[in-house]
Amino acid sequence: MIVTDIVELTKSRCRVFIDGSFAFVLYKGELRKYSVEKDKEITAEVYSELTALVLPKRAKMRSMKLLENKDYTEKQLRDKLKQGEYPKEAIEEAVSYVKSYHYIDDDRYAAAYIEYHMENKSRQRIFQDLLKKGIDKARIEKQWEKLELMGLQGNEEEMIRALLEKKHYFEKTADIKEQRRVYAFLMRRGFSGDLVRKVMNTEIC
Repeated sequence: MIVTDIVELTKSRCRVFIDGSFAFVLYKGELRKYSVEKDKEITAEVYSELTALVLPKRAKMRSMKLLENKDYTEKQLRDKLKQGEYPKEAIEEAVSYVKSYHYIDDDRYAAAYIEYHMENKSRQRIFQDLLKKGIDKARIEKQWEKLELMGLQGNEEEMIRALLEKKHYFEKTADIKEQRRVYAFLMRRGFSGDLVRKVMNTEIC
């Protein structure tokens, strides 16, 4: 295997290309430590140590650092690691590691997201949000049902009324411009047009 190119990514990191293809990102100190140089051979032993030990360990540490600040779904964490240009094998090992300790848990994430947002977002909007975050529909439905059984079911009509109050919307004084603005706001929250018009007592569309 020949190192065909080394391209600076930042002041401290470089992309390494082997036999013409991108292989991984290394710190400049690692380039020196493992004698990785352009147009020189990289031994199987060094390649194995980098891909099986160094990069997976770094991917795990990066995952832990990310999870210190906020929760991620499995898809979100994978996407962050891909942005860091970690090899696929290192990503898989890091994700498996944090999952084994339940540092990421899509069931827990979905339940927390639903409980937090079910008072100000429609069921449809919450489902859309969670699907975008990589959580499958069956998992979302399961967590929604659990919360409903716990008595945390959201009443969408009451949610709309609460949001109208928060927006200081008054039916008797609102002109057509304000009606359209508030209607658009509620539609962005994922509520159905029919229900919004019913609560607002308007035929606006």
